[in-house]
Amino acid sequence: MRALAVRWLPRVPYPEAVALQDAVVAARRAGDVPDTLLLLEHPPVVTLGRGAHPENLLLSAKALAARGVALHESGRGGDVTYHGPGQLVGWPVVALQGGERDAHAWLRLLEEVLIRTAADFGVRGFREPGLTGVWTDRGKIAAIGVRLAHGWITSHGFALNVAADVSGFSAIVPCGIAGRSVASLAGCGAGPATLQEVGSILASHLAQVLGRRLRVAEAA
Repeated sequence: MRALAVRWLPRVPYPEAVALQDAVVAARRAGDVPDTLLLLEHPPVVTLGRGAHPENLLLSAKALAARGVALHESGRGGDVTYHGPGQLVGWPVVALQGGERDAHAWLRLLEEVLIRTAADFGVRGFREPGLTGVWTDRGKIAAIGVRLAHGWITSHGFALNVAADVSGFSAIVPCGIAGRSVASLAGCGAGPATLQEVGSILASHLAQVLGRRLRVAEAA
């Protein structure tokens, strides 16, 4: 059974995290590392995916900077999203093989992992037909934006709101979906949980769904 290594990063600015991810992608393509899940947290940042629409960014770069929020373009799919403290970001760098090589199936797999993780904290997550991500009765709890590189190596991934503060999303139309609220595990009634606790459970679900053997997580 192939391994899935888990690597914890400290709170790391978006550009530095992407550079590290790109290095892991290159190492995975060369066969120097196994499939790897990067788990991390960003300082406040708004990222623009390849399908971003300017009208979904409600503040200028200058106004964002005044709030202490960075702005960066991203190589992932999707529209505009926000990352910040209290949000678990997961970037699986996985070499998809055989029947795994299906972009839509990869998105649904990540949704399933997030739904199972939320359930472990007493929160019912579900899909919305025609949309990507995971919702709850109180709003969207997780966003997904991925990239599939040459050789079917995945990168980027998902952002799961763990802590209650989702005010950073007020600067954007999250994922370009107007009129829909954003929620968190804590805001949906989950008990106190650290990002490490949530990430450890999520990693176990990802390994199970992928059929991988989970390696002990590395400390940040």
